Amino acid sequence: MCISAASFPLGRAAALLALAATACTAPRGITTSGKVTPQGEFRLAYNQGFNVGSAPLSKAGSAVKTAASQLGNQAARGDTVRYSGAVSNLQTAALAYLLDPLQPTADLSIRYGVVPRLDVGYKYAFGSHVFDTQYQLLGPTGSVENPDRDAAGGTTYASIGLQYAIQRAALPNLSFLTDVNNLLGISASRHDVLIPLTVSQSFGPEESIGAISYGAVYAHSWVSYGFTPSNLYNATGGSRLPALPRQSRNFSSYGLFLNLKLGYKYVYVVPALSLYYQNYGDFTLLDGSTTSLSGVTFIPSLGLQFRIPNLSR
Repeated sequence: MCISAASFPLGRAAALLALAATACTAPRGITTSGKVTPQGEFRLAYNQGFNVGSAPLSKAGSAVKTAASQLGNQAARGDTVRYSGAVSNLQTAALAYLLDPLQPTADLSIRYGVVPRLDVGYKYAFGSHVFDTQYQLLGPTGSVENPDRDAAGGTTYASIGLQYAIQRAALPNLSFLTDVNNLLGISASRHDVLIPLTVSQSFGPEESIGAISYGAVYAHSWVSYGFTPSNLYNATGGSRLPALPRQSRNFSSYGLFLNLKLGYKYVYVVPALSLYYQNYGDFTLLDGSTTSLSGVTFIPSLGLQFRIPNLSR
């Protein structure tokens, strides 16, 4: 389960930092430009964002939250809970939050320029491990210290990337979701692949004072989930419902993004916005029925990037 900021009464700043570490979904905000990290250089970055999915917003109304409190407390006390439409709605809401949580996101990353036009990176998102690479299709390959003669302000760069993320998915630590988990005992894991196509225009030679970047991204996700309910019986109360064995689903996402890189030589601020649409498909519930989910996701973020030049060149 994710950590809650409420567990850290250390003042507003500490609470915000703790809240930033609650991310339980792989980062999908695109904050890179079309120019890859020059050979021998490092880039370090921290990004803070917020994942806003329409699916959980539409499935977790006041009636669902009230039912979660009542039924979750019953299950926690060991009382019998009968299967009903309210229980189906709780499962749907829990799945929506697992697939597209409404919560802060944060990540730390490092990138390295392996050869001209190719870099690799690792990103830690407080529960998710992300490995990626980026290949530059267009634009010069110099650095701020050693710019190509063709590099100038307004130069266009383009690149294509490949990102793989793995995580053990968990419900955000919200009170009504804790009640849901007391009743349903949900568990899940997830793998994501992202392929962003990025175009950017440089501010200054070789992005010395930043860039504006935009593009499109295709993502594919594989999700495995299951339910191990506590004291949940069929509608008549005659028999206890068994656990739902692990189910596997996969779905595609389609996105657009825009980001700005603003600074000078070694330090840059990176505001960004990514937008995705996904049809998650059908998911099996404890009574054998299915529920369908789809939605739009907005991911605004603000990052800080540090550039470590290759001093040997």
